[in-house]
Amino acid sequence: MAKKKTIITAAVTGAWPKKENNPNVPMTPSEIADDVYACWKAGAAIAHLHMRDDQGNGTMDTAKFEETVNLIKTRYPDCDIILNLTTSGDIHADDDLRVAHVEKLKPEMASYDCGSMNWLNSSLFINSPQFLERCGLLFQELNVKPEIEAFDPGMIANAAYYLKKGVLKAPLHFQFCMGCANGIPGSLKNLLFMKETMEQLCPGSTWSCFGVGHSAMEMLYGAVALGGNIRVGMEDNVMYAKGQLADSNAQFVERAARVIREYGNDVATPDEAREILGLRK
Repeated sequence: MAKKKTIITAAVTGAWPKKENNPNVPMTPSEIADDVYACWKAGAAIAHLHMRDDQGNGTMDTAKFEETVNLIKTRYPDCDIILNLTTSGDIHADDDLRVAHVEKLKPEMASYDCGSMNWLNSSLFINSPQFLERCGLLFQELNVKPEIEAFDPGMIANAAYYLKKGVLKAPLHFQFCMGCANGIPGSLKNLLFMKETMEQLCPGSTWSCFGVGHSAMEMLYGAVALGGNIRVGMEDNVMYAKGQLADSNAQFVERAARVIREYGNDVATPDEAREILGLRK
């Protein structure tokens, strides 16, 4: 009997951690490209990409995305990792800027944050119905697979609504965002609830998850045990363990790969992930 294939996504930089949080956080297009390649070598099938401006802040600058994607492809022509570009790297970006890089680069995947929320107890993360409809239809037109980021069960219900409306197309793929401030806390009980909600409202969907901070390991083991996929990386944690800064994003990927193999599964290659997720050929 063939072993189950488990997909590892590497979220290498995100929008918030800086060098003062961990000197190993990649910030420039060149650093991000090198990090993506190292994560691919370690077993990541998908790279979730954010960009930073010259001051190290999150940005939706299309030129930064283009430079980074081109560097990955030209510097590492053997790297067949799936690129998943964020649409939410700067809460101040307008709707046009949030999708301009997707329209230009046509990645295999892009993030689709399926609802609005308070963000880190300090600001608003707005994903209006108009923006979600625009994104869903645009992604279908470009043949880009949405990664539906769900920070609470209500966002799964939103996805079910947009699926019924034709804005999204089955089978869906979810990223359960666990332990974020103002989102659902990261616990195994809550992860199981998210999974069961998805199965009830959006049957046939695939899923992955990550845990922020202290919930990271519980979500890693929980995802593998519950038959899901896993996201790791410095977007979600700059600490590898309590009191220990991560050496690299590849270090997170290597640990995830060990857990997957110890459990009895295989780490999915990029092409196996493409088959699992129904990505374009």
